Amino acid sequence: MTEKSHEEASEMLAERAAQVQRGAARAAVLGVNDGLVSILCLVIGVAAAGAEARAVLIAGFAGLLAGAISMAAGEWISVKAQVELFENVLSDIKKITRNDKELLEQNLTKNFIEHGIDEKTAKQAVADVSARDETFVSMYSNQVVGLNDDELGSPWVAAGSSFVLFSFGAIPPLFPWIIGMHGMPGIILAIVLTGLGSLFVGGYTAQSSGKSVVPGAIRQLGIVIFAAVVTYGIGYIFGVSVA
Repeated sequence: MTEKSHEEASEMLAERAAQVQRGAARAAVLGVNDGLVSILCLVIGVAAAGAEARAVLIAGFAGLLAGAISMAAGEWISVKAQVELFENVLSDIKKITRNDKELLEQNLTKNFIEHGIDEKTAKQAVADVSARDETFVSMYSNQVVGLNDDELGSPWVAAGSSFVLFSFGAIPPLFPWIIGMHGMPGIILAIVLTGLGSLFVGGYTAQSSGKSVVPGAIRQLGIVIFAAVVTYGIGYIFGVSVA
């Protein structure tokens, strides 16, 4: 591998880590996966109960809107709380830097030594970093606390990702009714399309995590099939009992 390839690989790893910490990656995966599974369960359950095609479509779009808004709100609150927690940690570090900087310098020196840097070099590095409080706080929070203050995350990015991708994930299970199909053909096509979507999501997630694509894809497909069978059965039983 060339030096340029190593540099590109390093940048990709850094970006992946940043996405995870900012919450965007989690919001994207959860959004599209929830859209696929929850809307499939909704339309199959309603269709299996014997509802008309128009009722299934209305229920599906109502579920899409409710689910997308709920996911976006949940992600916004979650990431907002995470950001505020991280900001509070950074604030505490800044306070200690002003009042007892020597203690933090000792902790940072110890951290460098634990990572294989000799004591003399570690002390010199900490002394250099300590020259500027802003740089010192950033280095300390990154090395000792494990917090990158440039990657705290954005509640709005997480919320937007969830909303858009939940809506995107809801399209495959709704597609048969959108084009006018209904009954068992619509149910089968919805399961097939959702299954294909779940294979992609599971495979992509596994690959992004550095794991084997096939097991991840099959696991996700299994979840969809299980959800489809359960909700169809419940909808069918409910429809029969009402009839």
